[in-house]
Order: sequence, then structure tokens, then C-alpha cells
Amino acid sequence: MKKKNYVIDTSVYLTDSESIKNFGNHDIIIPLKVLEEIDCHKKRQDNVGANARRIIRFLDNLCQKGDLSKGVRIAKGKGIVSVKSLSDIKLDVLTPNLSQGVPDHIIVATALTVKNEQPNRKTVMVTNDINMRVICNSLGLECEEYNPTQVVENIERLYTGFSSILVDEQVVDQLYSGEELILDHELKNACPNEFLMLISNTNEKKTALARYSGPEMALKRISKFKKGIWGVNSRNKEQLFALDLLMDPEVPVVTLVGKAGSGKTLCAIAAGLEQVMGDSSGNKKYKRMIVSRPVQPLGKDIGFLPGSLEDKMTPWLIPIQDNLKFLMGDDRTTLDMYMEKGMIEIEALTYIRGRSISNAFIIIDEAQNLSSHELKTIITRVGEGTKIVLTGDIEQIDSPFVDETTNGLTYAIEKFKNHTLAGHVTLQKGERSKVASLAARIL
Repeated sequence: MKKKNYVIDTSVYLTDSESIKNFGNHDIIIPLKVLEEIDCHKKRQDNVGANARRIIRFLDNLCQKGDLSKGVRIAKGKGIVSVKSLSDIKLDVLTPNLSQGVPDHIIVATALTVKNEQPNRKTVMVTNDINMRVICNSLGLECEEYNPTQVVENIERLYTGFSSILVDEQVVDQLYSGEELILDHELKNACPNEFLMLISNTNEKKTALARYSGPEMALKRISKFKKGIWGVNSRNKEQLFALDLLMDPEVPVVTLVGKAGSGKTLCAIAAGLEQVMGDSSGNKKYKRMIVSRPVQPLGKDIGFLPGSLEDKMTPWLIPIQDNLKFLMGDDRTTLDMYMEKGMIEIEALTYIRGRSISNAFIIIDEAQNLSSHELKTIITRVGEGTKIVLTGDIEQIDSPFVDETTNGLTYAIEKFKNHTLAGHVTLQKGERSKVASLAARIL
């Protein structure tokens, strides 16, 4: 394989601090301006700040091996990392209408300088900054996006957790009769815990709903919960599928995707209350319910908030509390009592690292704003007897560091879909007000 030069932008390091190790035996050039930008983020108390600190420590370790201005090999079989200072760059490679004082333009100029100095070796700019990729393209510089966590090329191909198949009418009758039904041949591409609508090939109105558990296992017929779940009754088949997964202790990882008003968070909280507080028979599956969500504002941040941790978290968790109040009849006294007893906990994700949470029902709302690394950190905290539910709307991402195909929720759906311990449902129908449903559809 012919060696290449990769000039890596700041956005890549802040997304994945391990990215520098993922370019094989090719050489990596780091513009000094990139190091300056990384330094500006090192004090942040989030994943971006953690990535900044990690890459700085990695480069510091390389300095112990040699001079970065001359180049230092990462490891055996890996490329050489070198840093280019401003004195090494020829800014006149930029077009006159590009300001030489803009950091992004200096980084692009670094890549163009390397390209001109080594014409026999391909030079590639790697950045997650869309505008920088456009600039590179306009200057004839090859450019790539860095997406190590991208699991689907197009969000329309994301696993939905549901499919329809045509079957003989007698198959539908067999499922309704309670007989054991195995359809391995027809379901060779199905994932564990995937929901099915069996449609008669002679009468399309004759259908049955079922869940596929795995090869050589009988289909499980899905029917409505007669008494509802903590007062919640499914209004469509997707909500029914979601409740079925949420109430199944054999499926400890559940992901729910849906637009605003589809009922994903309400169903999750209702299932959590039912299994923590106990059903009509007094059966309890979990000792407590933990609810959290990423602290990611919509629009401009309102700055630092006064008060205790609970006071600081209150604005972010109002949607969760609204659902709790709705399900508990707006009885604040009861809600406070359960929270004081530790049966309901509303927590910040910031402090989950290092914990091992057992015998709990965990709900992570707005999970589409998490990176794959953050999501891994959360799920690896799950201990014995714990169920974790991830909910979110992939079309409403507020984090600037992830998109529809690289966010943690999408990542989890695709990575878990072939495992029996996990299940997923995409809720397609809004069940909020007519105005909210219309707005979600047309705006």
C-alpha cells in the first residue's frame, strides 16, 4: 500500500482522541494551529474536554521518544507523527479571498504546503468540519470525513425493529390458537426480538402480531395489556411493541426512537413505575428507577445555574418530571415521598462514571445527544438485575459533535440489533395533540 500524508483537523481529535492511531502506516501531520485549538478545550468538563486532554497526553508521550518537529513513529507498523509550525507553512498557497488570519485557513494551508512539498505522495485533509471540506474541495485538495462510529450510511436504513411478512392463512390461525409456531426459513434475515406483522396471503385484513426470539424458537404472540401499564394503554402497534419489550426482564437493553409525541418516554416511565412500585399483585422486578438525560441545551446556553445539584438539574429534567406528574396524577407529595425513599432517582449523567448500578430500571432520555463513547460509558455501568432504556429522536440532535448516523443512540441500535439481550422499536405515529402531530409532520 502506497503511503499517504494525513493532515488531521481539530474536530477529529475532539471527537475521538484515539483517531491518531487509526490511520495505519500512513504519516500524520499536525498543524501547530490545531494544537492551539485543542488547548482551548482542555479545561472543559465534558467528553470534548476529556478528548482534548487525552490527545495532549498522547503527544506528550511521543515527545519522550523524539522531536515532533522532525517526526516520531507512533509504534511499530504505524506511521510517523510530525508537527508543522507557522514558519513551515507557505500561506501564499491560499487564494487571495481567503484570510490568512483564520485558523481553519491556516490548517488548510498546511495541507496544501505538504501536498506541494511531496507531489509523489497523496495528501489528504481529514476533518468533520463541513465548511472546511468545501474549502478543500474548491482548492483541489482531497478531503475526507472521519466517522469511525458511523454504523449506517443513511438514516433511512436504520433498523426499525419491525417488519411485515406474507404467510398462509393457516399460519395466522395457528398463532391465534396458541400453537407453537416456528418460521425460521421465512425469517432468515430477522433480528432477535424483532416484531412481525403476519399478513395472510389470501386476506390482507387477517393479521397477527408476534415477536421473533431467535432461530428455532417459537414466535411469541403480542397482544394488548388488559389492564394497561401504570394507567397507560397502547394507542398503536409500535407502542404495544415498546411496552412488550419494556416489561420483559429477559431483554435488559431497550432502545426507543420516535418523533415528539410518539410516547416513547411516557411508555418507558410507565413501565419503570409498574416494575419498581409493583403491579396489582404487588410484584416488583426492580428496587428503583433512575431517570436522566444529557445536559444539552436547545439554542443558546443560559449559563451557570445557582443552587445544589438538584437545583441545577431541574431545568433539564422538567420533561421527565412532567411525565412523572402525569402518570402519578400530579400528586407532588407522593412523587417526593418516592424520591426520598430512593425508589425514584433523577440524576445527572456527569457522575455515572465508575459506578455499577444493580437491580434498577434506568431510563436515559434524549440519548441522541450522546456520543458513542459516552453511551458506552453509560451502558457499561449496568450491573446485575438492571434494565436500561434509551429513548430519543434522531431528527432532533442538539449536540454539535454528532449527527444522525454517528450519535450514540444510532450506534447502540445497530450494534445491539443482533443480540438476544436487546430490543428496539421505532415509533412512527405521534399521539400528542393534533397540533403537535401536524407540526412534527409538516414543519
